[in-house]
Amino acid sequence: MTTKNLFAPVQLGRVSLKNRIIMSPLTRCRATPHDHIPTDIMIEHYADRADAGLIITECTMIGPSISAFYSEPGAYSPEQLAQWKKITDAVHAKGGKIFCQIWHAGRAAHPELNKGAETVSASAIAIEGLVHGPNGKVQHVVPRALTVNEIADIVQQYATAASNCVNIAGFDGVELHGANGYLIDQFLKDSCNHRTDAYGGPFSHRARFLFEVLKCVSNAIGSDRVGLRLSPINSYNSQSDTDPEALAQFLATEINAFNLAYIHILRHDEIHLRTGDYLPVYRKYYRGNIIGNGNYTREEADEAIANGAVDAVAFGRPFVANPDLVKRFQRNAPLNTPDKKTFFIQGPVGYNDYPKLDD
Repeated sequence: MTTKNLFAPVQLGRVSLKNRIIMSPLTRCRATPHDHIPTDIMIEHYADRADAGLIITECTMIGPSISAFYSEPGAYSPEQLAQWKKITDAVHAKGGKIFCQIWHAGRAAHPELNKGAETVSASAIAIEGLVHGPNGKVQHVVPRALTVNEIADIVQQYATAASNCVNIAGFDGVELHGANGYLIDQFLKDSCNHRTDAYGGPFSHRARFLFEVLKCVSNAIGSDRVGLRLSPINSYNSQSDTDPEALAQFLATEINAFNLAYIHILRHDEIHLRTGDYLPVYRKYYRGNIIGNGNYTREEADEAIANGAVDAVAFGRPFVANPDLVKRFQRNAPLNTPDKKTFFIQGPVGYNDYPKLDD
């Protein structure tokens, strides 16, 4: 029997992957400001990384006026979808597979980024600190709590965006962004969900929005083309929960009913305010495929796959600076170091100019 490792094929729902090296979703702000259309340099960027078993795109807006990064892409206008189709065609031409990560920023959005549009969330609780606006850093605003009718409209927005991604833009599937303090996560965590209706309080109520999105998106494109990203312990965007282990166990158990392609777990706290790793809770209670994420080395990823802790591993910053990361892993070659100063700027510098082994 062949030992499972990073280079072994794997089936994630409807999609067959040639290896278990996943390109993590990476916001890079290379779309056009205001209208959020993917740019031509994004075609080269994603196509260069088609050796990955699966590419998961940067967070992509399900509708207008919910921007948190000023120049992230969208998946709701004909112009956006036409440009995404060029990207998926380029990835597929190189034998790659690509999912679009779709999201609603919730309270992480800001009126200055959205032509004055109101910011909304599960409850009227602001993120602490500052956010990058088009004219410099500004204070996060207090959002308005969504009404039940508005929640239903957003659920449908997710389904429409998923259908757009698969049926118009040519993606192999979508990943729902339920992590890192954006709208789905804002409903899940009790630090920012103080609702007293059917969407707040016990786990089953706080998870209702997520489950409604999962059901609606699965009905639109098939659950075997749907992934879900979660971050049990991440404090980013002022997130926390009073019982993260119990919430992880509840979600891991209940999500089984949806027969997803995978769940994608960020195992640590990106800003190091909390310690712990609840990925093993998901492994214990979730029966499907798990992608692990969070500063894995090549060696640790191989070991985690071999011992069954995860089924695949997503790499973020290594893919920023190494378009040929799979080849470098195969050869045990040194990795380029990413330049943090170019992570969120416009243009090809620090995006399409990292050297490849064959250069």
